[in-house]
Amino acid sequence: MPTICHFEIPADDIDKLREFYAKLFDWKIEKSDLENEYWIIATKKVNGEEGISGAIEKRQNPQQHITCNFDVPSVEEFAASVEKLGGTVFVPKTAVPGKGYYAYCLDPEGNYFVIWEDDEKSE
Repeated sequence: MPTICHFEIPADDIDKLREFYAKLFDWKIEKSDLENEYWIIATKKVNGEEGISGAIEKRQNPQQHITCNFDVPSVEEFAASVEKLGGTVFVPKTAVPGKGYYAYCLDPEGNYFVIWEDDEKSE
């Protein structure tokens, strides 16, 4: 069953936001190996167990908000379902080489979310 697997926080000032969340939640935040400004967040649950992953990224547009990513078995199939159910896919299936595929979507109320498919063979 698909579930939230990752979240992304947009930032105009990445350093300021990194410091804020690191101090607020004691998150470990490190630069990713991706070429763009993308910082990986390691979270922990209150009981100390590993939490879901997150990231801080450079804001792409003024309307960009915190986004939840949902792990799905097929971006193509779920993108079709998003549209069939009245949502919108506004960034189609896109590869993150060696990691997987994503598509940015809006639900019928205009809320952003991402569907993500793990695939180490993605190019």
